[in-house]
Amino acid sequence: MLRKITLIVSLLALAAIMLIACAAPTAPAPVVQTKVVEQTRVVQATTVVEQTKVVEKVVTVTPAPTAAPKTGGILFAARATDMTGLDPHKQTAFASFRVLELIYDPLVTLDKDMKVVPHLAESWKWSEDGKTLTMTLRKNVKFHNGDAMTSDDVKFSFERILDEKTGAAARANYALIDKIETPDASTVVFTLKTANGALPASMTLLNSAILSRKAVSGGQDPAKVSNGTGAFKIADWQPDKILKLDANKDYWIPGQPRLAGIEFRTIPDEASILAGLRAKTIDWALINDPRVGIRAGAGGSGLTITRAPALAYHVLQLNASRAMFEDVKVRQAVSCAIDRQEVLDVASLGEGEVTSPATPPFYRTAQKDLFCYTKDMDRAKKLLADAGNPTVKFKIMAANAEPPTALAEAQNIQAQLKKIGIESEIESLELGVYVDRWLKGDFDATVALNGGNPDPDIMFFRYWHSTGNLNLVANYKDPEIDKLLEQGRVTADPAKRKEIYDNIQKKLADAVPWVWLYVGYEYRVMQSYVKGFVPLANGANTYLRETWLDK
Repeated sequence: MLRKITLIVSLLALAAIMLIACAAPTAPAPVVQTKVVEQTRVVQATTVVEQTKVVEKVVTVTPAPTAAPKTGGILFAARATDMTGLDPHKQTAFASFRVLELIYDPLVTLDKDMKVVPHLAESWKWSEDGKTLTMTLRKNVKFHNGDAMTSDDVKFSFERILDEKTGAAARANYALIDKIETPDASTVVFTLKTANGALPASMTLLNSAILSRKAVSGGQDPAKVSNGTGAFKIADWQPDKILKLDANKDYWIPGQPRLAGIEFRTIPDEASILAGLRAKTIDWALINDPRVGIRAGAGGSGLTITRAPALAYHVLQLNASRAMFEDVKVRQAVSCAIDRQEVLDVASLGEGEVTSPATPPFYRTAQKDLFCYTKDMDRAKKLLADAGNPTVKFKIMAANAEPPTALAEAQNIQAQLKKIGIESEIESLELGVYVDRWLKGDFDATVALNGGNPDPDIMFFRYWHSTGNLNLVANYKDPEIDKLLEQGRVTADPAKRKEIYDNIQKKLADAVPWVWLYVGYEYRVMQSYVKGFVPLANGANTYLRETWLDK
């Protein structure tokens, strides 16, 4: 009997141990219910009475302790595309953002939950009428050259952005700023022409990074010399080869960055990047191609893959100012002839979802309420007939590197449109050439990956308002959309704002200046010893400042 009881106890103990061993180390400590056999021995004279009873007990599994973050070490990183320039106010390429956001800081930023939080500004407050925004700056911030950052630098930076001669990429986001005052070194007061509740969200962009007034006014060209306040500074840059970053030892966030530096290697073929990860010659990689992202986690690779839903969106931009697309019926026919899910499945292996024009989940309009979001070939042919059955031929411009899905998207769209008699030719261009032509609106049509943001004002105003600084890229104007965009900026109530932006999306879907396709995922692939990196839905790598090497 005793042997039997001992065997039961041993088996139950073994089961509990196996449960502990199988618990995921990063998951909350699970509570395991198990049955424990208690033995009681009662001695009466020379008779031994053995009794057993089953008692429910709770065994709490304790997870393995998390290692404390370490400092030092060089992170060897890889990406397929290098920066196209250094000036943070002028950049539009994601490849530039993903590095410059480590070198420069904006006044406010997005936290890990995509909420607007203080950054170089430690706090801010609005006036009752919503026309005055007062920001209080941190006092311990220095530029990489050692100069202290003050309110004069903030005033200078935004005046530079607002100056049309600068050619700033996000100028339209700040067009409502009437004047900027600096009552003291730590205070900046923005006075607006009309209320603009979206202004703090727009200030999270890299395109609003703070530059040194002293350095730039003294002749330092931001396009040639970087001098930010960020966690890292450039040590060496060999374009299209290697970019070395050193830790900013005077960074204003205590204990950051944890790495001593980052060495970015430009490797155009992402399959080769994956090979480097598997060979452990690369620690961390930015992956754009979903096919590579999927393969990275196959076969028990041991690599860590982060996969964050993106706010950036894939889109077919039609140039409504070109003869072949002047008639809205032709543009509508294009929209009706394209199966968006098919484009997603072919180009990104289904890694993503078809999207409305606004990609933040709260602001997305229901696709059933948007014109021809479901493929309808009969309607497409009728629209062409109503337009007089014109001969429609055009070129689809695509970048050959960003995103890597661009060519596949263009080819699939080309094949789908051919079924209704629309002919197209694909122009594959080097990224720098593509960006230059894209900014000039010099294309019939183009497949693009455009940036998203939690606030729709930042996504829409610069493209779709007639005064937007990227309206030339959109090539479309509508006075009614102008009015709605202006209303959206000054409306604070989320429900009312959603109604406004729903209306904007319906008008855009009806007019079809663009055909919105899908949103994908942001992939980062790294070795298991790379710790602390947090991906963001906007694709930002800012949390490389918290990354550390557990080796």
